[in-house]
Amino acid sequence: MNKLVNYFKEAFHELKKITWPTKKETLNYTILVIAVSIGVAAFLGGLDWVFAKGVEYLINRQ
Repeated sequence: MNKLVNYFKEAFHELKKITWPTKKETLNYTILVIAVSIGVAAFLGGLDWVFAKGVEYLINRQ
């Protein structure tokens, strides 16, 4: 039981050392993640469209 209590004490002590981001930083990082996600989705969607058109061309060429 002593090990468990010691573990939680040390974990709480480590949490005090964390420097949490400000509200502005959190908002900026959130916007960045959303923008990058949309960009990656558009890129992958574009690749999917190109490959689908390529396969469609190869199938219809015969």
